Amino acid sequence: MFKQLSLKSTFAAAAVAVATLAAPAAEASLLNLSKTKYPIVLVHGFIGFDNILGIQYFYQINTQLRNDGATVYIASVNPSQTTEFRGEELIQQMKQWAAKDGVKKFNLFGHSHGGPTVRYAAGTVPDMVASVTSIAGTHVGSVVADKILANTTPDGSFDKAATAGLQLIAWLSGNKTQSDADLKTALKALTTQEAKAFNARFPVGAPTTDCGNGPEVAKVGANTLRWYSISGTQVKTSAADVSDPLLGYTAEYFGTEPNDGLVGRCSSHWGRVLKDNYAWNHLDEINQVLGIIGSSPDPVAFYKSHASRLKLLGL
Repeated sequence: MFKQLSLKSTFAAAAVAVATLAAPAAEASLLNLSKTKYPIVLVHGFIGFDNILGIQYFYQINTQLRNDGATVYIASVNPSQTTEFRGEELIQQMKQWAAKDGVKKFNLFGHSHGGPTVRYAAGTVPDMVASVTSIAGTHVGSVVADKILANTTPDGSFDKAATAGLQLIAWLSGNKTQSDADLKTALKALTTQEAKAFNARFPVGAPTTDCGNGPEVAKVGANTLRWYSISGTQVKTSAADVSDPLLGYTAEYFGTEPNDGLVGRCSSHWGRVLKDNYAWNHLDEINQVLGIIGSSPDPVAFYKSHASRLKLLGL
C-alpha cells in the first residue's frame, strides 16, 4: 500500500514537473505565432506613408506582429508615383535589408497601390520573395481613378470634391506636398487601362476566371511563390471615423459593385482570395483612422492570423 502511494506520488510529482516545464514553452509558442521564417515587409499605398509623428500607416499592425514574434520591415516608397517607380524603390530597400541582416527572402504585404507594387518586386527579383499578399490591391485599376481623371478641368486641375477622400488620406499621412501633378501621376497608374498593361507584364497570380481565384502557388521563372489577397466591402463602419463620409462619396463611383470606397471587390483579387467581403472600408483594412473601425472585425487579427498561416507553410 505504501509503495503504491509512493508510486502514485512519484508520478504526480513528475506530472507537475513536466507541466511546469512545459508552461513556459507553451507560453513562448503562443508569443511566436507570427514568427515567420522570412521577414514581413509592409508596403503602403497611394499617397500613403510609412511613419508620421510616430503613427504608422499600418496602425498598430507592425507592433502587434513584432510582439507576436515576427520580424517586420516597413517600406518607404514614393506615395505619388508609378507602380514601377515604387517597385524599384522597394527592391532597393529589400537589397539593403538583405545585406544588413542576412535575409534571404521576404513575405511582402501591400495595401492598395502597394498590391501591384509588391507584385512588381516579386516579378523582378523573385528569388528574394517567399510570398505576396495584397490587401485591397488595385489589380485591375480603380473606377475612382478612371472617373477623376476623366473629369479633369481644362486647366489640368481636379474637382476638389471628387478628390476629397484622397486629400484626406494625404492629410492624415502628413503628406503636405501633394500637387495636382503628383496626383495625376499616381492616379494614371491606378486606371483600368494602365492596370491592364501592367498585368500583361506581370501576370503571375492572376485570377483564372472573371472575379475568381488565382493560384495560391505559382512560379516566377524557377522560383515558387505563394500568392494571397483580401479586401473589404463595407464603406461606412463607424460614425466616429472622419474618413467614412468621404469614402462613402467615392464609393458612389462604383454604382452597385461592392467596394471599400476606393477599390472594387473584383479588382482586389490576386492569387488565392482569402476573403473579399470583410466589413471594412479602404482605411479599416490598415486599422486606420487610429483604429476607429466600429464593430467591424479587428484588422490586426487578420495580419496575425495570416502570418501564422505563412509560418505553418514554412515561410
